[in-house]
Amino acid sequence: MDQWTTGYLVSHGTKLHYYRTGGSKHPLVLIHGITDDGLCWTPVAELLTNEYDVVMVDVRAHGKSDAPDSGYDYKTIADEIVGLINELKLEHPLVMGHSMGAMLSLTLAGLYPGLPRAIILEDPPAFWRTRLPSQEELDGRAFMKTWILGLKRKAHADLLKDIHSASPSWSEDEASPWIDSKHRLSHKIIQLIDSPDAVPANFHELLQQITCPTLLIIADHELGAILTDEDVTELQRSVHHLERVQIPDAGHNIRREQFFNYMESVQRYLKEL
Repeated sequence: MDQWTTGYLVSHGTKLHYYRTGGSKHPLVLIHGITDDGLCWTPVAELLTNEYDVVMVDVRAHGKSDAPDSGYDYKTIADEIVGLINELKLEHPLVMGHSMGAMLSLTLAGLYPGLPRAIILEDPPAFWRTRLPSQEELDGRAFMKTWILGLKRKAHADLLKDIHSASPSWSEDEASPWIDSKHRLSHKIIQLIDSPDAVPANFHELLQQITCPTLLIIADHELGAILTDEDVTELQRSVHHLERVQIPDAGHNIRREQFFNYMESVQRYLKEL
């Protein structure tokens, strides 16, 4: 990590910050979840740095990137990530995302089908659903907004206590970046939850444009993972070549709860490309 570089660039008018492991290797872009930032991928990057030039972006309103007042929708944010990829001259990068980052990976691959070499998705929210959200899902969104608003008011020690209580299996290498990311987060990201236009209106058509290899990593819905078997089946109707891997004994934060099984699946998939 001491030899990693950091930098800023302006993409579509937004100043973005990124971390990069570097080297003459195939690029791998990592896109974090809605309250994380680039350094939350540190354990993954450390494991993959010998084989890949890993780029961990702070998307808008996260980490050290700018937080504009408007533009909180998946297309705008995906366009900004593509601008970063182009500015860094990353040719056919692998793209891996968690949660919000997985939704951004899908959006990016649909908007720019010739760009990614492959995408890897860790438990994205199922915004491709054709049915209306249930009351439970609407309540979950309301809870998420309240939770995000309260994060910055909590001290490091209180957040650490929360993690140890809710997720005792997380390593310190996972917990520390997670906590730090919450204090760097801008509340403006809540607009992504609130906006009825956050997901592109033609999202099903966008998904059908995805041509690159696609891996979906899922876990146990009963333990907090978002996706159900029905959600996966519906996604496969649009992304026919999608492969799925299920990691047992994990919830939404799959790699944090089952790191070695998660990374074994990722590395096996990457080697088979």
